[in-house]
Parts: sequence; structure tokens; C-alpha cells
Amino acid sequence: MQYSEVLEKSRNNMGTLCKSCLVCDGRACKNTVPGPGAKGVGDTATRNYDNWQKIRINMDTLTDVKSADTSISLFWHDFALPVFAGPVGAVAMHYGDKYNDKTYNDVLVPACKNCGIAAFTGDGTDSNVLISAADSIKKNNGMGIPTVKPWNIDVIKEKMALVNDSNAFAVAMDVDAAGLPFLKNMTPPAGCKSVEELKEIVKLTDRPFIVKGVMTVNGARKALEAGAKGIVVSNHGGRVLDGTPSTAEVLPAIVKEVKGKAVIFVDGGLRTGTDVFRALALGADAVIIARPFVNMIYGAAEEGVKAYVDKLKTELSDCMQMCGAATLKDITPDMVFNPSR
Repeated sequence: MQYSEVLEKSRNNMGTLCKSCLVCDGRACKNTVPGPGAKGVGDTATRNYDNWQKIRINMDTLTDVKSADTSISLFWHDFALPVFAGPVGAVAMHYGDKYNDKTYNDVLVPACKNCGIAAFTGDGTDSNVLISAADSIKKNNGMGIPTVKPWNIDVIKEKMALVNDSNAFAVAMDVDAAGLPFLKNMTPPAGCKSVEELKEIVKLTDRPFIVKGVMTVNGARKALEAGAKGIVVSNHGGRVLDGTPSTAEVLPAIVKEVKGKAVIFVDGGLRTGTDVFRALALGADAVIIARPFVNMIYGAAEEGVKAYVDKLKTELSDCMQMCGAATLKDITPDMVFNPSR
């Protein structure tokens, strides 16, 4: 089954908010929070997408590159692509009741593993969300990255115990979720973390800790100071603060600060293998893509995930060959034209 077929099928299974658009650029669903769209006027989500498209590819076929290897090694594991499925929570509310968080992750985690990639899983106010995600990761030999929200320390300790038991190869915290109302209303309060608080959290596990939601050079420095082994340049898809820069705009400066010190992921508006190439040319080690995986699962479950991963791999491989990059390490900044620089 092809990606376009799965996307069309998904429209019959989605709720009223996500339209399974041919171009997932945040326009049809903007200003729908709660829902799959962005906060406020929806400007951040659309600019995430648009600014990747502004970066042009510098084609060069006067090379001896006949094939491209899209594989990557991260955190002592090998992957077929530098692409990870993003964490998604409250899928029934946002996307339709065909799935809930448990049944969604029960499809996503093994499907990604079978395709040679891995999934970040979500978290939520219902404690069963992380419980079921951790269980799914454990059943799949730890091939997944549970993403814990920035709760208060007592709740985090409970959730990190589940993470450790799951044998996940890494763990993440989406610190950008601090803007979500249900965290602000907790007693004791949750949300933003100081460097000292984050250090305490990092010590709760012996696996690589990834800080998701870094949007400034200073934020990257603080994540490294707290002990992060990876960062995700992310504005939470524009879902927590309106008017932020796009991830493509801030990535180069953060790369300059972090490259070689931690693994650099980026998300927000990335949709194709060509987008993946753009992100790697700007210095990211890997990308995270969330919403298209939702559409694929709602359309054709495991088969949908495979259709999308195959599409991404073909597009990335083609782009690499047409620019003279035989491996991911061969992708360099001069292979793209970035008008913002």
C-alpha cells in the first residue's frame, strides 16, 4: 500500500479536527487547542513547515556516488533512518476514537521497530498512558523512548521507575510541555524546571536522557549542564506558545553550540525525506516526525507505518545521491541554500 492510499483511508477514521491533509502544514487545523493544531493564531505550526520549504537543495550529480546509505547509529543502536516517530498523547480526543493511547502505542512501537526505526511515546494525566507505553516498549526489547512530562518530582519518580523497568534505550522529557494547563494546575506545581531540578531528574535513570523543547542556545547550554545526552530542538509544534521562531530558524545556532557534545534531534513541520536532508544539512543528527505517523496508523495500522517509512527512505536516499552524499556523514551545510543565513 502506498502512502497516498493510506492517507486517503485515514480520513474515514479520523475525528473532526485532523483532516489528513495532502500537505500537513498546520493550516487546516490551526487555532484548535485542545486538538491537533497550534496555540493562538496557529502561526508557529505553519512557519515550522514553511521555513523548511524555503531551504533549497544544492544538486550536484558530478560525483561517483551511485547509492546512498541512510543508516545511523545512536546511543549504541543501529537504525535504518535518522527518523523517529514523535510522542503523541490523548489520541482519541485529538484524532478520533478508533484508537486510544494504549492501542495506538501497541501499534506504533512494534511497527517502528520492524521498520528499523524507533518511536518516542507520549505521556498524559491518565497514569495508564505511560504505564501502557512502557509495557509496549518492554515487550519490544526496549526499542522505544518514553517521553515523560515535567510533572512535580514525586510524580516523575513514579514514572521514571516505569521507564527503567521498560528497558528503554533512552528516555526523554518534553520540558516545552510546561505551557500545558493541566501541569500548571497541579499540587504541588509542575512545569518549568531549573537546571538543579533537571539534574535531580536525570540522576533517576542510567540511560541517556533527552531534553525535548530546546529553542535557544542558552537553553541548550542548560540542558547539557543538567546532564542531557541529547536535545530536541522543538517548540512543541506551536501547541504551547504562539509566536515562537520556527525550529529551522534556531537550529543552526544551537548546532554550533551543541555539535559533538550531545545528539541533536529536531522536529516541527518535517514531513518528507527531503525535509530530513535539509535538517541534517543544517547540523541535526536525526529528526522526529509526529502527526504523519498518526495518519498512517489510523489509515492502515502497521502497514501504514511501513508505507511512510519506505517513502521517507526513498526520498532521503534519492536526495543524497543527487547531492553527492553516500552516507549521512557526507551531508554538509553547502548542500543546501539557506536564505535566512
